Amino acid sequence: MGGLFLSSKKILIIGGVAAGPKTAARARRLDPDAQITILEKGKYISFAGCGMPFYLSGKIHDFDHLYSTSYGVKRDPEFFKSERGVDVFTGMEAISIDRANKRVIARNVDTGEERVFEYDKLVLGTGSYPITPPIENLNLKGVYRLNHLEDAQTIKQALDAGEVNDVVIIGTGFIGMEAVDAVFSPMRTVTVVEFRDTLLPGILDPDMGTLLYKNFYEQGLEGRFGEKVLRLEGEDGRVTKVITDKGSIDADAVILAVGVRPNVKLAQEAGLTIGETGAIVVNEYMQTSDPDIYALGDCVENTHLLTGKKVYAPMATYANRQGRVVGDNVTGGKSTFKGILGTGVLHCMGMNVARTGLGEVQARALGYDIESILVATFDMTHYHPNSNKILLKMIVEKNTRKLLGIQGIGKGEVAKRIDVAATMMYYGGTLDDLLNLDLGYAPPYNTPIDPMVHTGMALKNKLEGVANTYTPQEVKEKLARGEDFVLLDVRTPQQFNMRHIEDDRVQQLTLGELREKLDQVPGDKEIVTVCVMGTRAYEASRILQGAGFKNVKFMEAGMEGWPFDMDDF
Repeated sequence: MGGLFLSSKKILIIGGVAAGPKTAARARRLDPDAQITILEKGKYISFAGCGMPFYLSGKIHDFDHLYSTSYGVKRDPEFFKSERGVDVFTGMEAISIDRANKRVIARNVDTGEERVFEYDKLVLGTGSYPITPPIENLNLKGVYRLNHLEDAQTIKQALDAGEVNDVVIIGTGFIGMEAVDAVFSPMRTVTVVEFRDTLLPGILDPDMGTLLYKNFYEQGLEGRFGEKVLRLEGEDGRVTKVITDKGSIDADAVILAVGVRPNVKLAQEAGLTIGETGAIVVNEYMQTSDPDIYALGDCVENTHLLTGKKVYAPMATYANRQGRVVGDNVTGGKSTFKGILGTGVLHCMGMNVARTGLGEVQARALGYDIESILVATFDMTHYHPNSNKILLKMIVEKNTRKLLGIQGIGKGEVAKRIDVAATMMYYGGTLDDLLNLDLGYAPPYNTPIDPMVHTGMALKNKLEGVANTYTPQEVKEKLARGEDFVLLDVRTPQQFNMRHIEDDRVQQLTLGELREKLDQVPGDKEIVTVCVMGTRAYEASRILQGAGFKNVKFMEAGMEGWPFDMDDF
């Protein structure tokens, strides 16, 4: 009976890292008889690029685990042939597409021999390539990237040989920060150099990036922000210094992590449409301008679900999700990939980082009329021994109260909060929808009111005029401008003495004493209250307003959100 379903369909896939193998696996499950072929230029296929930092740090000891199944079998050509019925050719670079005759010419990278592959449906998973910045002497020994498995092996060999003591990482996006986490050690000096002003630019808002760096700096990471790397210097062919427009940094190892660009050369030469982002244009079915050619992963542009604008977002999650869609469609299905929210998570130096949707800077640049709030809280009940502090920033559109974005950092759990927010945003959720979510609670998992919901409540208070706030950055700027106001610190004397803002305008008065000592608070000046995390400061502001004080605000996130002034170091 199986013969009734025989298929002569030829599915040819170019690219064998994540998107290609995912497509092949899905297509094979749906069409047992299709001829499925993968061409991969490199040596390894279906490998876990996201696992490379864990290999470098020693958390993954066996290199083979990066390209093995969960049950310990290496994902090599033999595996794909025996378990998937897929023909895989490694070391085979596709060099041209003949769309009229539905053929691809490929070249063996070792022998130069060319071979023709025919297709009915062609899939482009050509990925991206690392940006090479205009920096002199990048060919020196000790200069690395972290984009391919071979890169991880090379860096690991240098680390194990004791050759790496002064590391400079150029770029602080996701790859750069993963590199930091992999190589950071009290035994090494690690410095990041970033052309923009804070960590994870474009991923976190500047205030969140600054607070994240504060934590890293306290652990020993050096940061050089707003600096442009001009050249590298070396001795005997090995790098010794990084020269920027503001100075020099000793280095015996340099990791370039300045981002990637879509690899569209093959598609462009075949006459496929390239979009405004520089990546391949695809529709919701992941078809290119040629309906028999699909593209996915790091080589395509995506649609942002909130703005409708085209964006380039090279992330493993999109490559894998799109692989399932393309696997459906090359076998006759009509699955769709609607778009993205830019959801991303990171663990680095003991800190969790997560974000989704639009940041405040992005939203304002796009013309949204927004309100935002920064809240410091705990990820679970404060009395639980595993509880940790987190900082959440939420952005909503004022008139619709539509949730636009959320960012979180801290030692505590932030990823699950961002995932809930991403789900809300996918369905067009508002702030009021968020406050009505039925989320789980038990002390080891959560607080009775989830931190994200708590953040939403604070933002609702702000929108409705119940909570009048300044951001920590705004307070800092008011102090710097010399404005005449009182910064009323309502923490206990012990907390105040441990760490406080040094300024003549600061007054300490414990919250529990405030009602009895209102006469000690100047009634003719603006009062800004502050505490550890913001809750007591909010209570103090309401007490003062209830007592007739007219000009009262509190500082969001308290001293936990106090910005780190890099100019002091």
